[in-house]
Amino acid sequence: MLHIVNKSPSQTRSLESCLRMALPGSAVLLIEDGIYAATTGSSSEAAVRAAAAKVKVFALKPDMEARGVAARALDGVTLVDYGGFVDLVAEHGTPNSWL
Repeated sequence: MLHIVNKSPSQTRSLESCLRMALPGSAVLLIEDGIYAATTGSSSEAAVRAAAAKVKVFALKPDMEARGVAARALDGVTLVDYGGFVDLVAEHGTPNSWL
């Protein structure tokens, strides 16, 4: 399953819930303000690093670039473009968006 998180971890607990429910082998895609969780020094850094051991974690590169944080991407998080986003949906089927 592809889990999509678009809210900042400082605004909601969506990412926390998502990471708790994501099964091994699934993928988590961070978009919009959700990308802040994929940066060094974020409040969610440890949780994202731990999650990357059991699920694949991706972040939308254009959203990171738009917010000026692409250079702070965590190791273990794969940056994807819009084509990569489409590929993830095609690979994992119906996505689950965490609001």
